[in-house]
Amino acid sequence: MAESDLIRSTRFRKEREADWRRLETLVTQAERVGLQRMDFAAARDLAALYRNATTSLAIAREISLDKALLDYLEALTARAYLSVYAPQERLGGLVRKFFTSGAPSAIRRSWLFILIGFLCMGLGVLAGYQLFLENPAWYHVFMPPELAGGRGPTSTTDELRHVIYDQDPSTSGLGAFATFLFSHNTRIAIFVFGLGVFLCAPAVLLTFFNGLSLGAFYALHVERGLGSDLGGWLSIHGVTELSAICIACGGGVQLGAAILFPGKRSRRAALRHAGRDAVKLALVAAFMLVVAALVEGFGRQLIQDKAIRYVIGWGLGLCWLAWFALGGRVRR
Repeated sequence: MAESDLIRSTRFRKEREADWRRLETLVTQAERVGLQRMDFAAARDLAALYRNATTSLAIAREISLDKALLDYLEALTARAYLSVYAPQERLGGLVRKFFTSGAPSAIRRSWLFILIGFLCMGLGVLAGYQLFLENPAWYHVFMPPELAGGRGPTSTTDELRHVIYDQDPSTSGLGAFATFLFSHNTRIAIFVFGLGVFLCAPAVLLTFFNGLSLGAFYALHVERGLGSDLGGWLSIHGVTELSAICIACGGGVQLGAAILFPGKRSRRAALRHAGRDAVKLALVAAFMLVVAALVEGFGRQLIQDKAIRYVIGWGLGLCWLAWFALGGRVRR
């Protein structure tokens, strides 16, 4: 470097170095505690000094100052840019925002698609129930042997009742059945969401077929006078678990509807826009399935009273409904 360039570089650094050091201190503070926790004066100075530093970097490049100074300014301005403009929320803040406002708001915006999911499930239950009452042979058409858990039209009433109220699931196979039921419903939720993008039909049909299985299973117990007993056993976890499937179906239908009816957007843009809420619905469904698994794991054997099973299951359902309806609403 020529002597004149060295003198110019030294003068340039001397005139501005105090501001750079101050900016470096503020950037370090922002990286440590976050911009939102800095006082107003410090945040204001950080933004102003960042703009001055970018100007200094542009001048330094223009007059070809020494490489060490350019590297320093580039690193400093990059750190300052991230401190000023990058998202300031940490993982805990993002999770809190999702549960307090993001998820319930997405549920409310997607109410029509979720309603379609519940209708598909409900119509399937009704169809499976009526078909079984007309001909019990339909039971084996709708119910996979693993999901049936050894129960069918040939089972006695005592056998069915023993499974519902048995406190030792290892002897009745109830534990294995409940585990399979949860894994089955989890797979259904994943499929109905993922396949919804294929013009909605797979998600709708899969949810409907899941309802057929449930309707036939319920009709079997109603025929033996155990409808309310099975309802209590299913309610304690099924209200949450089946609602999760319907919500996942709603997310899948939302993706499919974006492709079928993109409106003024391109299909890619419509899918990207619908995916913002659809992904949140999938996350809500996943969270509900985890809660259902916990409730099922503890409540299925510990709670044998039918009325308490209903209270817990539908009470939990009301909690979900309150979260969806009230979460994230701005107080006037």
